[in-house]
Amino acid sequence: MIYLKIDDNATRRLPFYLAMEEWAAKRLPAADYFFSWQVNPTVIFGRNQRIDTEVNLDYCRENNIETYRRKSGGGCVFADRHNIMFSYITPSEHVTTTFNRYTEMVAEMLRSLGVDAKASGRNDITIEGRKVSGNAFYHIPGRSIVHGTMLYDTDLRHMANAITPSRSKLESKQVKSVEAHITTLNQHLDIDIDEFHRYAIEHLTDSQISLTAKQLAEIELLSRPYYEPEWIFGRRSEATIRQSKRVDGAGEFAIGITLRDGRIADINIEGDFFLLSDLDSTLLARLRGVRYSRREIEDTLAATDTSQTIAGLTTGQFIELII
Repeated sequence: MIYLKIDDNATRRLPFYLAMEEWAAKRLPAADYFFSWQVNPTVIFGRNQRIDTEVNLDYCRENNIETYRRKSGGGCVFADRHNIMFSYITPSEHVTTTFNRYTEMVAEMLRSLGVDAKASGRNDITIEGRKVSGNAFYHIPGRSIVHGTMLYDTDLRHMANAITPSRSKLESKQVKSVEAHITTLNQHLDIDIDEFHRYAIEHLTDSQISLTAKQLAEIELLSRPYYEPEWIFGRRSEATIRQSKRVDGAGEFAIGITLRDGRIADINIEGDFFLLSDLDSTLLARLRGVRYSRREIEDTLAATDTSQTIAGLTTGQFIELII
């Protein structure tokens, strides 16, 4: 696997690294690529999440925590300089295989350091049953991208308070709850974060490419849309119908449907689910203009395999979310 190296020591914001994943996927020859990065305190929320219900914006502003939306699905994560982020880009088209290969590869790297790490659930790596790494996936034509956290010594107070707006959860019990489910590598290793960072790169990769000043400028240009308020805050419509539901194995869903003359004029889905392909073109666009009835919706989606767009969700379950 090839490591993508940035030779300067410049401090960059999170959108740069999200754009770097896209740049590598679109511009570099087909191969497996990996890079690691660190940012100042930042909340990163999923492609289909509502920032106002998932992020405590007041707390973030008060504590200089930046907030950005990524293109992959899943839930919120918190990153800071004591957390290392990993990005993996591969030509593989098969989602499950790609995810499993990546999480097992990282877990094996941790085991080589004497840590009892396991790939767990749909996207986590755990140590003794507690989460040390959460990961998300998204796909573009011909490439798959996996990215995630690697907690070394993260500020758990910020983590507990920044990613929930509920005032009832801002008490010390929430931090204790986070501590019960999360672990950090410094509790299991005798090496510091810089030593661990070097070891991870050496263990996971066998060659490297240093990015040029021209390539870094291209990535900066590609990062601009991530700063746009419309992207960060998302689109909202005056929905006629709103409903929320959790589907085991798929995630949380919040559906907003606008009806005109009995037909679906607009539909939007938010939540922490994992996207495997473009939600709008594969599912939502097909429903716009369709009469809001179970029979017409079932007929419209009869040849559609929803699980190819939303991980773990069948077409029948998708219809139940809508109706």
